[in-house]
Amino acid sequence: MENFDIRSASLDEIKGFVTSIGEKLYRAEQIFGWINQRGANSYDEMTNLPVSLRENLASKAPITHAECVNLQKSSDGSTRKYLYKLHNNGIMDVYVETVLMTYKHGYSICVSTQAGCRMGCDFCASGIDGLMRNLTAGEIAAQYYAVSHDINARIGNIVIMGSGEPLDNYDNTMRFIKLISNENGANVGMRHITVSTCGIVPRIYDLVTENLQLTLAISLNAPNDQIRRKLMPIARKYDFDELITACKVYADGGRRVSFEYVMIDGVNDSEGNAKELARRLIGINCHINLITANKIPEKGYNKSSAATIAAFAEILDKSGHGVTIRREMGTDISAACGQLRNEQKDTL
Repeated sequence: MENFDIRSASLDEIKGFVTSIGEKLYRAEQIFGWINQRGANSYDEMTNLPVSLRENLASKAPITHAECVNLQKSSDGSTRKYLYKLHNNGIMDVYVETVLMTYKHGYSICVSTQAGCRMGCDFCASGIDGLMRNLTAGEIAAQYYAVSHDINARIGNIVIMGSGEPLDNYDNTMRFIKLISNENGANVGMRHITVSTCGIVPRIYDLVTENLQLTLAISLNAPNDQIRRKLMPIARKYDFDELITACKVYADGGRRVSFEYVMIDGVNDSEGNAKELARRLIGINCHINLITANKIPEKGYNKSSAATIAAFAEILDKSGHGVTIRREMGTDISAACGQLRNEQKDTL
């Protein structure tokens, strides 16, 4: 019998599993709570279960867990970057990076959904080595619980924006969201979860049908197809107008869309670019988040100057768009936007 992936399982699935091994149904709620509320990594922690049951569970349903093999802390204390080795029931072990950010309002975690990435965005380190494999819902959740245990605190905000494209691993990403938001689990509110995508249009429509109060973040980075196709291969499959139409449908459901815009010197940061962007986003309930391009050794891009970014933001603001300039966090430990990657060769 193949091992049961219990950290990825819903309560109903755990109920089916415990009855299949001859256990009483109420045990499922106990197990679900231990895994999804307390983040247990071992059945030994489940002290209200009989030893015989714990041993049976350990043999049939090992708990996916994240082993921290490296931790870096930013000099200002705002950011931690974890390198985790994921262990999951005999599936190929992989390494992923997870980032914790500290704000005045609390903690926010940036989780990875894939080991590597196949999207190939030209300003991002995550896809340099390609895609190794998708993560299971349990492996995504394991990152959350491992960081929470490390800081001994609840993490109230989740950004699904680490390495990988969440909508390229749609089913596991959705399963993770439903597990982590479960009222009998971590109970993270949907409005405190952000899903980021480079723009897989059909999956955005799928997300609309989920009818979840998530924040959708679109990695836009250009005001037109000409620039976007140079930066992002996905733009050669779904053009700018297709993407914006899908975003409008999502926003029309009452959920604001966040457009992420990485500011790259001489590429997408001119006054004309700002005016074109402002014009093309008219009529969408959205917010524009300007992000300083971060240094990636293999890439030749440079960040826009602070003055250029401020001028770009002013044009958008005067056009009636909500706009912010993202605070730089974790750049000194390569934990900022576009810098996450598989670095185990450099670490171990």
